[in-house]
Amino acid sequence: MGIKRIEAIIRPERLEPLRASLEKVGYPGMTVTEVEGHGKQRGMEQQFRGNRFKTYFIPKVKIELVVMDKSVKKLVDTIIDVCGTGTVGDGKIFISDIKEVIRIRTKEKAAKAL
Repeated sequence: MGIKRIEAIIRPERLEPLRASLEKVGYPGMTVTEVEGHGKQRGMEQQFRGNRFKTYFIPKVKIELVVMDKSVKKLVDTIIDVCGTGTVGDGKIFISDIKEVIRIRTKEKAAKAL
């Protein structure tokens, strides 16, 4: 059985609803990082006090989960269900293979380290 990393870039306001939903379906742990970036739209145009300006880097949140293969589908489906609004800027999900996991404290490896 393999191990995968799920990285999702999401809207900041979706973090708490996502955390609550992931808790219901179960996950071993999560890392959250505040990030900024843009997709194909190259930022967004805004207006403030009558002045128009372009914001190139949009605040986002990146969550990372390292899980067993069997959990990937339910977790990805949950992320899509909670974070999808159908509009530009909903984010992206990246799934990659993890070669090895080691718990520093106990030196346990693979599934035992999760």
